[in-house]
Amino acid sequence: MLKKTIQTLERCNVHMKWNHLFGSSVRNISSASTTQNDSTTSYSVPREKVDCVVIGAGVVGIAVATALALKGREVIVIESGPSFGTGTSSRNSEVVHAGIYYPRDSFKAIFCVKGREMLYEYCSKHDIPHEQTGKLIVATRSSEIPKLNDILNHGIQNGVDGLKVMNGVDAMKMEPELQCVKAILSPLSGIVDSHSLMLSLVGEAENHRTTFTYNSTVIGGHIEGNEICLHISETKSLKEWNETSILQPELLLIPKLVVNSAGLSAPALAKRFTGLENRVIPPAYYARGCYFTLSNTKAPFRRLLYPIPEDGGLGVHVTLDLNGQVKFGPDVEWIDGVDDISSFQNKFDYSVHANRAEKFYPEIRKYYPNLKDGSLEPGYSGIRPKLSGPYQSPVDFVIQGEDIHGIPGLVNLFGIESPGLTSSLAIADFISTKFL
Repeated sequence: MLKKTIQTLERCNVHMKWNHLFGSSVRNISSASTTQNDSTTSYSVPREKVDCVVIGAGVVGIAVATALALKGREVIVIESGPSFGTGTSSRNSEVVHAGIYYPRDSFKAIFCVKGREMLYEYCSKHDIPHEQTGKLIVATRSSEIPKLNDILNHGIQNGVDGLKVMNGVDAMKMEPELQCVKAILSPLSGIVDSHSLMLSLVGEAENHRTTFTYNSTVIGGHIEGNEICLHISETKSLKEWNETSILQPELLLIPKLVVNSAGLSAPALAKRFTGLENRVIPPAYYARGCYFTLSNTKAPFRRLLYPIPEDGGLGVHVTLDLNGQVKFGPDVEWIDGVDDISSFQNKFDYSVHANRAEKFYPEIRKYYPNLKDGSLEPGYSGIRPKLSGPYQSPVDFVIQGEDIHGIPGLVNLFGIESPGLTSSLAIADFISTKFL
């Protein structure tokens, strides 16, 4: 894919030919140029100035690329995986959140509310499968009612319309299999086919001169004057890396604007930008969440059902897909020891062990007491890119520009977990407006 990127650059009137890997003569990187490990390079690699680069082809990266392209910018999207949406964007609940849970005036609150409106409008306009199912947030015992009231107040402060408090009897009339003492009805919540959404955005971006480069990894960068120079290698070369030698780039790009939307690897990548101070890079935490599907049973619910949030997540909830399949999850399992290269290559353990269902049954039966033994089957799992660890307060989305880190043209996106899917179009609009 790097070769195709270079060929694209050549078609865009780049007056150079490539020798190192892909062409004939090349420009030489001077010994003053440094790698991400502060070592000098003395060999020749292809390099060129470009307009905009988006790192990561998850739903947020794709949305950002599309928004930039629609404003007339030439965009290159660099993705380490073989296609778009292979990470967190394809391993979530596919829920359209209303914007209830998040602190007032936070990025999560603002972007979720605006993004939900934009997402429904986009899906309707582009025939993206989606459904405004509504959601019940339930308290299963009286001790949870104060927390439920706090959630309601957050939703009202965030401008979420249509929220309704219901007593347990009325909520259970709406969902006869439900057991609860009190609930909040959120009529604006729903579900979306995230793959179809991303496919549509990719097509729109490509129609406006955006190039998607897969199997290519940004391994770091350095600052030259007031510009950032990105170091790029083919992903397969990382698989052969012995973890002791210095990672050397196979291509360098100098963009006017670069958006680090690398998701799980965004903080690790930022640490490899020589010249970017580590103090502005938040610590990264990773939380795996597993899902189980309901088998051999007619769907017991017509709406999304959420318990009171737990540490690190929103609790093991009921999610529906557009085919009527019921799934439960995700749970929260904190994972440690993730190195940079593993995060670059999405080398996470996504397996779901059947015995993990033993922890799901008691949690689900708090609100669905008729769940039968043996009815849960392993589904899939995802990893949340979090900025707060166990028993720490949740942290807001972090969007950093030059005003924070001092590097012109660099935008870092950190901790874009839930409600990232819902917020994606609003985040893209914000970036394309503020940083152009």
